[in-house]
Amino acid sequence: MLVSTLPALQLIYDTAPIGLACLSPDCRYLLINQRLTEICGISIEGHLGHTVRDCVPALADSVEQIVRSIVATGEPVIGIEVAGQRADQVEERSWVTYWHPLRMPDGEIVAVNVAAEEITERKRAEREIRSARDAAETALRHLRDIQDTLIEAEKLAALGRMVAGVAHEINTPLGSSLTVASTLQRKAEQFAAEVARGNLKRSTLTGFLELVSDASAQLVTNLGRAAERVQSFKQVAADQTESFRRSFDAGELTGQVLSQFERQLRARDIAFSLHCETNLAMDSYPGPFGQVLTNLAVNAMTHAFSDGETGTINVSLRAVNDDHVELLFADDGCGMAPDVERRAFDPFFTTRRHDGASGLGLHIVHSIVVDRLGGQLRLESLPGAGTRFLLILPRMAPDRR
Repeated sequence: MLVSTLPALQLIYDTAPIGLACLSPDCRYLLINQRLTEICGISIEGHLGHTVRDCVPALADSVEQIVRSIVATGEPVIGIEVAGQRADQVEERSWVTYWHPLRMPDGEIVAVNVAAEEITERKRAEREIRSARDAAETALRHLRDIQDTLIEAEKLAALGRMVAGVAHEINTPLGSSLTVASTLQRKAEQFAAEVARGNLKRSTLTGFLELVSDASAQLVTNLGRAAERVQSFKQVAADQTESFRRSFDAGELTGQVLSQFERQLRARDIAFSLHCETNLAMDSYPGPFGQVLTNLAVNAMTHAFSDGETGTINVSLRAVNDDHVELLFADDGCGMAPDVERRAFDPFFTTRRHDGASGLGLHIVHSIVVDRLGGQLRLESLPGAGTRFLLILPRMAPDRR
């Protein structure tokens, strides 16, 4: 009966847009269409009566296994991908195949029909897409590495700006101390000369002792002020260059960090007020916390006030409940346009590129507040009405991710 239906099957085969073949249980070609011969690279006559192993030896093992399975179980095998070489080519080709049993009226399986669609180009395109995706992922990782490097550089730059302010704060009392010490040295030499000549008078001795006492007091005051600045900066610098978790008082740390900018603010006639509640103990990361304050201060001085423009910066810190603190950093400067406000935390976005701004300062603030400190950050700004940064921070930071 199968033989009698072959002409009808051949008509269907010849008009099908995909490769078709009919295989006997011993894997001999009973029928094959022109499309499949184009895929295989062998003529119709070269297939008929020959086995798969004769025509396409590279596929013989997999085809024979599929045919045996269908004959044994009677179940079709669908969506099997096979790969091999055409007889007239070296390049490996790929096909997706669908296998169905052909039965006699009594149910006997007398042949297996296979439909094959070549997917070599699709597989090549998939490989190219995977390769492009891998290249894109590599480029993205590289970009993130560069961004991390730039972020670290920006952190150090902010620390450098703080150092400049601290250097002036230290230089002033040290300069005064040097002047006092020089005067004291000169007076001591004059006093020694008087003693050597035997002309020492009570009034000279009294005057010298008064000078020594006054100079000593000035030296203690000036050097104490310098030592206080150095100690404060040492703690801030240590915190900002390390990321260790420890317990600290948020108000004290806020004061230490922002005090480093007092000279720069005074020089630009920018008023500054700080109101911190006492006993705001936190178990968190003082370095990143200080970095946030530093970047907000630098951002305000860079963007809120044009050169020569005066204004006010107000900072407040308070407890909002037993578990959180609220930090408000506000200025009455120029404010932001809506399109600038929307992009303020985007990496590398800046309105002062021509001045050398990196566009990373507020991005770092957002990353630290959300990712490191586990807090929330809200920005409010209007053109001409200043800018407010409202931070809600947990007093006990979450474990680092």
